[in-house]
Amino acid sequence: MSWSEDRWEREKDVMGKEPTAPVAVTSADVARLAGVSRATVSFVLNNSQTHRVSDTTRARVLAAAQQLGYVPHAAARSLRAGRSNLVLMPASVSAAGRLVSAWVDDLQGELERHGYVTVLHAGRFPDVVSAARAWAELRPAAVVALDGDSLTGQAADVLRRAGVRGLMAFGSREVEGVHTIDFDHARVGALAAEHLVSRGRRNIGVIMPRERGLATFARPRLAGAQGVAARSTAAVTAVEMSYTHESAAELAQRWPRLGLDGVFAYNDEYAALLLHALRNEGISVPEEVAVVGADDLVLSALQQPPLTTVRLDLPTPARVADSLHELVDRGAPPEVPGMEPVLVHRQSS
Repeated sequence: MSWSEDRWEREKDVMGKEPTAPVAVTSADVARLAGVSRATVSFVLNNSQTHRVSDTTRARVLAAAQQLGYVPHAAARSLRAGRSNLVLMPASVSAAGRLVSAWVDDLQGELERHGYVTVLHAGRFPDVVSAARAWAELRPAAVVALDGDSLTGQAADVLRRAGVRGLMAFGSREVEGVHTIDFDHARVGALAAEHLVSRGRRNIGVIMPRERGLATFARPRLAGAQGVAARSTAAVTAVEMSYTHESAAELAQRWPRLGLDGVFAYNDEYAALLLHALRNEGISVPEEVAVVGADDLVLSALQQPPLTTVRLDLPTPARVADSLHELVDRGAPPEVPGMEPVLVHRQSS
């Protein structure tokens, strides 16, 4: 009789009937197949350095675990270790654009180097405290919020009381109990607007993406541009656009009625889409409209004309991962440089 058939029969004996759903493989099953104790299985699978296990026994345990398809129970392992290995990120980061998405992907790889598993948490919540309670249910070791300006002291307190050891946020303001890395989106919008004003543009549009999750980043960029306009003779108009050909074409068709001679298009992806739509309507860039994006993606230099953009110099994912590990492991507040926006001038403005 095979191991699976034997276990099926044992489950029938215990339950008095055939199991109707798959039964999870446990460390006891691995121990039985490998002919060792459950403690030995735990030492091997958790790579314990405090207990010596022979190479032969280790290989036997690993082979049994692979044969059975055993997956360790994260919650149980967290209880043994005294802390979780989960790093939670609010899922809004996935909507932030190609630059940030690629940066987050690299960060996940660097966190794996420290033994962490990154979880993106999606959900619609009425307020940030409700969101924090939902995050806290997973008992993560750390929470990393790219939209750090939405965090509050009350939300941070909920997470700390749940045992979250590392709270890190990218934002423009400090929150008590949260290690904040400077990432002020208002400076991005201000730099783009300052450039457009310096090029003689006085009626400036700022693209506000309709896509869910982007308002968190778009609103402060608009505010930064409005601050520049308030100190000059320029005017700023918020203009909604979806990331679709249809939406960009509709906006380009009514562009003459808007009377705008410059536009900060939120990021390079929206800027490239709008650039093509304006050209299809016979509106010349930069003669009639100067266009500025953000992120300095590879595609920005390949546009016709090449796209002026705001480059975001971010701290390296390796440095952020190292600092977060220090925060979780030792409670030491790390020193991480913030984001620096840099204007890259090309022919679109």
